[in-house]
This record gives sequence, structure tokens and C-alpha cells, in this order.
Amino acid sequence: MFLVRQFGHKAFIFNKSLPFQCRLSQSFPYGSSRSSDNDRDQDQSGLVDIPIDRLKISYSRSSGPGGQHVNKVNSKAEVRFHVQTADWISAEVRTELLQRYKTRVNKAGELVVTSEVSRSQHRNLADCVQKIRHMISEASYTPPEPSEEDLVLRAQRLEKRDQERLKQKKLLSALKKSRHMDFD
Repeated sequence: MFLVRQFGHKAFIFNKSLPFQCRLSQSFPYGSSRSSDNDRDQDQSGLVDIPIDRLKISYSRSSGPGGQHVNKVNSKAEVRFHVQTADWISAEVRTELLQRYKTRVNKAGELVVTSEVSRSQHRNLADCVQKIRHMISEASYTPPEPSEEDLVLRAQRLEKRDQERLKQKKLLSALKKSRHMDFD
């Protein structure tokens, strides 16, 4: 069973039968609540399984303006998990997460993600999970290998750039030499 929640321009799909699956849906038009097992099977690349029982979720008071509401309600969401023991992420992705987001990892080795963009706890929690999903997808991305044609084009561009640089350098040198007066 799927639950689709729409927060502004983002639509999130929550799978109730699995621990915690969330993905940003770009294909759903506004107001559409269409989702099925076929859609999930076809789009496995954008889907990141995040087990909710492995995350430490806490809520606290949000900062900023808001008057009485911000002073009384714990709407800021903080989600953290220990990166080295996260067996739901591959080892290569874990090391890449630690390298890329070392400023977000505390001394205990936990990746800490916070969100206070909304007045709602649920939206802030969904935003934190979305941030984690985005971090994992960025860390697991490997750029494609350049083809032979790309390598040849790159070498040609570099050679042309170097020739242009040397040409400009010689022109500037000649200009400075023409300004020089020899009094011997």
C-alpha cells in the first residue's frame, strides 16, 4: 500500500508495507495520487530504501520568526544514523558519504541531517529523509567513462587553448619590448 503526500511542489511516495521508502516523484502531476507496484519496479534507480528503525529521529524547537507557535511546538526534525554500521548502504557509498559530508558527521560517526523549512513535523521529517536520499544518490553516482571521440576532442581543445595562450603571451612580450628604449 502506497501513500502519496504532496508538500508544495514536491510529491513524496511512502510505502507503508516496507520500513520506510521515500522518493521524490517528478512524474506525478499536481493532485495525482497514482502509484502502483509496476511504477515502483520500473523506477528502482530513484528509489532508496531507508529503514526507519535504523534512524534516530528527534524533534526540537525551530528557530526564527513565528511568535507563540515557534516557541511552543517542536517542529524542527533531526535525523541521524551511524554511517559505518548502515548495512543498507554499500561500503563504497558509505566511504564516499564520509568523505563528501564530513562536516555533517559528528564525533560518534553519525550523519546528522536537520530540517526546519516547514511548520509541520511531518514535512520536516520528509525533507530530512529526502536530503538523506539525495546524499546517498549523489555519493553512489559514478560518471560515465569518456569515449575515444571525447578524449580526442578534449586533447584538441587543450592543444588549441595552449596555442592561443602562447600566441597572446608572445604578443604581450612584443608590445612590452617595443616600449623599451635602449640608450646604448
